[in-house]
Amino acid sequence: MSVISSVAGSSRFVRRLLLSGLLVLAWLAAAAGAATAQTFQTSAEFAILMDAQTRGVLYAKAPDAPMIPASLAKLMTAAVVFEEIKAGRLSLDDTFVISENAWRRGGAPSGGSTMFAVVNSRVSVADLLRGLIVQSGNDAAIALAEGIAGTEENFARLMNERAKAIGLRNSTFRNATGYSDPEQRTTARDLAVLSLYLIENFPDLYPIFGEREFTWNKIRQQNRNPLLAMEIGADGLKTGNLPESGYGLVGSAVRDGRRLVVVLNGLRNARDRANEGRKLLEWGFNNFETREIFKVGEVISEAQVYGGARGRVPLVAREPVRVLVPRGASDRLDVKVVYRGPLKAPVAAGTQVAELRVTRDEVDALVLPLYTGEAVESGSLSQRAFDALFELGTGAIRDALSKLL
Repeated sequence: MSVISSVAGSSRFVRRLLLSGLLVLAWLAAAAGAATAQTFQTSAEFAILMDAQTRGVLYAKAPDAPMIPASLAKLMTAAVVFEEIKAGRLSLDDTFVISENAWRRGGAPSGGSTMFAVVNSRVSVADLLRGLIVQSGNDAAIALAEGIAGTEENFARLMNERAKAIGLRNSTFRNATGYSDPEQRTTARDLAVLSLYLIENFPDLYPIFGEREFTWNKIRQQNRNPLLAMEIGADGLKTGNLPESGYGLVGSAVRDGRRLVVVLNGLRNARDRANEGRKLLEWGFNNFETREIFKVGEVISEAQVYGGARGRVPLVAREPVRVLVPRGASDRLDVKVVYRGPLKAPVAAGTQVAELRVTRDEVDALVLPLYTGEAVESGSLSQRAFDALFELGTGAIRDALSKLL
């Protein structure tokens, strides 16, 4: 049974109530501690703005609703290629053949975005990656997929396996290009998570997303990401559009050492895409500040322990707990410590057993794992017998509450 410790209020009040072990219903706290409503409005059908350090969501609009990714799916293509390089199974100097399939479906004859690779030529992985990322070349995407997995269908399986490993919960990929497919869907939140995965795990390869232009076959093309030319600290990532998806953008920018990731989709045209992306990033940088609510190793709450020498174990974080809050606004937050308990003794120190969830205005400002601060050994026979009787009684109460909830 999930045990939820939930409070709302200032950071000092949060500490006091969490340490007291107060248990209340989650939605009561949310009602009591609602923060200032989101003041930004966007014409995008889907949107999310996420802070890289805290994973806090500053703004969200249908962030978990399924949407058509169009060429934003190429971020997942890049992730698979990057992982192959990192694992040593692929080198930037390796070359792949531009098959007739890649040329016809993704090259000059296709009429779509292309790097203009020549059929039956061999192109290095380094150049194909630039064709994929900078020029959004469908021929590059197909050539990479075929070179790594034999067929694009096989490569799509790798995309889905990697998506699951990264933690994308609501994404299904069917091709490397982003071409329309009734089963190919993702969400704004998943694309934000994917972007941070690319940024943080591939520091040597991620800078390709920030390259402003690339020339292949004597044809120079500008990076399609409009944020790169706006002098706002943008260094990636990708655009996409199909008639059925509208215009989409995944972007990231850094200002004063702080990185934000924005995802937009379902816009009417390229101008709206560029304007909305810039406005949302600037709104995030200008209207939020970081506040620390717990220090490293500070006891945040306690979890109940069944059959142990002690009945509770302290819960701590392995890093400072910082959240982004609106500048000049009230310090009110909804805070929950969630774990499945009581924990069964013995409990080792440093074991991840819970999550700290901080919510601001019904969006996740922070989700952070919590660990046991100490070990709890098994208790004596009499202690274990007492705990068994106590759990028998409280378990029935929790089951009844669970059915009501």
